[in-house]
Amino acid sequence: MPRQSPVPNELDKPFYDACNEERLVMQHCDACDRFQYPPEATCRQCGAADLPWNEIGGSGTIYSYGVIFDTPIAQLQADQPYNCAVIALDEAPGVNVLSQLPGTPPDQVPIDAKVRLTWYTTQANGQKVPEWEVVK
Repeated sequence: MPRQSPVPNELDKPFYDACNEERLVMQHCDACDRFQYPPEATCRQCGAADLPWNEIGGSGTIYSYGVIFDTPIAQLQADQPYNCAVIALDEAPGVNVLSQLPGTPPDQVPIDAKVRLTWYTTQANGQKVPEWEVVK
């Protein structure tokens, strides 16, 4: 299914540059020892401005999900319904990401299942984006 093609800005450019190299990076606040996503200029917890990008492996667990039956996003309408799963990342406690779970039929998402990171190249601009699929 076609995905939207993100256009990186100054704040999230390191994230998308790493994605194009098939590496997953997250901002990490060394002051309070926590990861954060999506990226922000300062730490949401302590306000520190020094947020280096740390590479993580991308494994995780399905925390929750919903099925999209009626999206206003034209590029996604042809593939409705589709999953929108909330993934809790193993190496970044407290960080959740969203994924459509390629290969998993709508409404057949196994809660607490392990997932692995994969990459999808968007059609409009060739930007790679992370996706997660169920480990079988």
